[in-house]
Amino acid sequence: MTRLRQSAAPRGVSHPALASHAAFGRKTYEVFAGSWPKSTDPEEPLNIRPKFVSSGTLRTVNWNNSILLKGDVVQEVTKLKAQDGEEIQVHGSGNLIQTLLQHDLVDILRIWQFPVVLGTGKRLFEGGTIPRSFRLVDTQLNTTGAVLHVYERLGGLKYSEVEVGQETVIFDSESSYPTGDGETH
Repeated sequence: MTRLRQSAAPRGVSHPALASHAAFGRKTYEVFAGSWPKSTDPEEPLNIRPKFVSSGTLRTVNWNNSILLKGDVVQEVTKLKAQDGEEIQVHGSGNLIQTLLQHDLVDILRIWQFPVVLGTGKRLFEGGTIPRSFRLVDTQLNTTGAVLHVYERLGGLKYSEVEVGQETVIFDSESSYPTGDGETH
């Protein structure tokens, strides 16, 4: 059983001090760039560290140390990951996360679970997400009741059974699998 640790981590953002770089999709970048620079702490990690922005519509980015990724985001992130010792932390940015997961570019997932039921919204793992194995390495409970789950990437899915409608689908590293959009990978 994994123990929960009390954490004073800031609400909504997990350990920005761990990352040497941040990455955002356009929508999340616009939200963060509209408020984060107003922080009263001049050493706020997100304000001083490089920030990569993936967007097909933005032409400029104005938040301090922001870099607009031009071209193929998968190639750009692959190059960034090849730099020794660099951690790139993605905040929000569901479309960007999906792209990175599909191209096996995610090593660690830090997922916040908040004690709120919204009822609707975008799913992080939509149909088409390639099955992967992760191992829970840490769980922290903060003072507001939010829980941070930290998962490490293990590799391709070795074996799993999932009930889909009336049938059981068995996934392994050699099998094809349905994506939910009528496609098979």
